[in-house]
Formats: sequence, C-alpha cells, structure tokens
Amino acid sequence: MNNIEAVVIGAGQAGLSGAYHLRRAGFEPDRDFVVLDHSPGPGGAWQFRWPSLTYGKVHGMHSLPGMELTGADPERRSSEVIAEYFATYERTFDLRVRRPVDVRAVREGPDGRLLVETSDGVWATRALINATGTWDRPFWPRYPGQETFLGRQLHTAQYPGPEAFAGQRVVVVGGGASGTQHLLEIAPYAAATTWVTRRPPVFREGHFGEEAGRAAVALVEERVRQGLPPRSVVSVTGLPLNDAIRQGLKDGVLDRLPMFDRITPDGVEWRDGRRVDADVILWATGFRASIDHLAPLRLREPGGGIRVDGTRAVADPRIHLVGYGPSASTIGANRAGRAAVRDIRRLLAQEPVAA
Repeated sequence: MNNIEAVVIGAGQAGLSGAYHLRRAGFEPDRDFVVLDHSPGPGGAWQFRWPSLTYGKVHGMHSLPGMELTGADPERRSSEVIAEYFATYERTFDLRVRRPVDVRAVREGPDGRLLVETSDGVWATRALINATGTWDRPFWPRYPGQETFLGRQLHTAQYPGPEAFAGQRVVVVGGGASGTQHLLEIAPYAAATTWVTRRPPVFREGHFGEEAGRAAVALVEERVRQGLPPRSVVSVTGLPLNDAIRQGLKDGVLDRLPMFDRITPDGVEWRDGRRVDADVILWATGFRASIDHLAPLRLREPGGGIRVDGTRAVADPRIHLVGYGPSASTIGANRAGRAAVRDIRRLLAQEPVAA
C-alpha cells in the first residue's frame, strides 16, 4: 500500500488543472500526490474524438493553466492537436501521470484515509480529486422495439466520421452540439437524414457575454447543490447560431421532428402513424458522470447525484469532484482545479474547509 497526501483520478483538462495547482502549492509528484489515468496516452477524452472533428470546429477549448495552446492548425484533427498539447503540458510541469491505470473502487480506509484500489496497487490518501469526466459513460435511451431494429445503432462515442454513412438513411437523435455537428457532416453523404429531439432546440443569436455565462453555470450548479445529476452547460445556454447552423436550417437538414414513440425493424414511428425508414440510428444523447468507482463511499443523494458545494462533496470534505456539473467546461475545469487544491491545503493543515 502506498501512502500519499492526494490522489488525482483522471488526466483530462480537470485532472491536469488539479495536478498543476497541487504542484504550484508545493506538492511533489510521486512523493505527495499521484495522477492516475486509465487512457493509453495523454489527451483525456479528446484522444478518442472522431477524425472529422478538426481543431477549428472545436467549441470553446480553453488553454490549461500556466501554458497557452497557440499556433494550432485549425485543419488538423482535434484528437492530435490536444493530445500533443496535453503531452507537452505533462512534461513541462513534470506531472508524472501514471497510465494506463484503472481505478476500480474508492473505499474508507484506516486512520481517516481513503483507499484507492487500482490495477496498479492501492493508494491510501488523505484527499482525492476526482476528474473522471463523462466519456466512459455514454447515455443510451431505451425505446420500445429497440432490440428489433435490423440496422445499425451507435452512439456519439463511436462516431466514425461522415463517410461511413454514405448512401444510408440516418436518424440522428439529440439536440446538443454533437447532434447538429453530426447532421451537418453526414447530410452530404447520406441518402437521407432525419433529426429528432425530445425538446425543440434553442438557438442562441448574438454575443454570449460573461454575465450570461455566469447565469448558465449557476443553473447547473444549483442542481449539484441539491444532489441532482448534473446537466450539461449547453442544455441551459442553447446552441450558437453560426453560419453552418444557418445554412443547415435553410437547407432543411436541421428540420427537427419530435421524439419518435417506438423503433421498428426498419426504422422509427410515431403514435400518429408517421414513420421513417432507417439504416442507422445515431444516438447523440450525451454522457453521464463516470463516478461508479465512488459507490462504496455512498455519496449519492436520493436524487441520483452527488451533492457538491463548489468542488467539495458535501458528505465527505476529503473528496473533490472537478469537471463535474458546473466545472464540466474547459474554463470551468481550470477554475475548479484551483479551488479544489485551495480546500485540500486547508484540509491537510487541519484548518476549517471554506464553506
């Protein structure tokens, strides 16, 4: 068993931010803290993004603290650009990320420590920064008849790029940024596309200022304060009405239908008798927080989420969730990493944790 002051789980934007601020606060990697990442290489979830998502199409990528991402070719794959940037960042600040390491469970341990059980041994820690994101938990809704569909079903996490849909009839489910991006890419290749969403999409025109951003984040934060599962920030900000979206609306690609009622062997259908034949159903239905390894600590509230104040789990001040709820954006993850380390320093010094 390895005794350590702090463990960071995950080396995406949130985890690297937490590690950077631990380093700045005087914590030494391997001696005082470790960063455990289950991915094969640097880049967090970005390394798994689909090939057609070039860096120029990335929405709202914010640089990590202490080192700007500059001069990136907008035509290069975002998976390559950001993986290289994260790798350089890890080397520059000597963060010594351990990978691939799977975290299996976090349990209560002796002497007030947490036991982090991994594929690379057990770590007994006084504090934990959980930065595991959502990529590993794609959300698949269930609809009657789903198992009878004779075509292909896949999730955004498996999206191979638009060429794979050439000549096919594709139903895209989901009203977020991924759904609209998939539709706009697939439409020139597919025989037909159909867009369905649970709620009418909200397109946002004009400048999205700092005040509007704070208001949106506050709505997401209120949910996690109540112990409810977090929603994405885009669910309250709406979709930016850019030139590509305007063209998609004009061309009819973004002509949205309400959610179908059942899936048939050949497609989807509604109660009113409408039906659409399909070869593929693409579920752009988002992700859920990847926090099952924390289950032994019984942190979940009756509402299904973990009650969080700032980044701190209300039920256990040793645990900080960074990149969860309001800090799921790249700039939010940076700020949350700093806030988590500030509270951890107080905790380890046995000072009162800030409310």
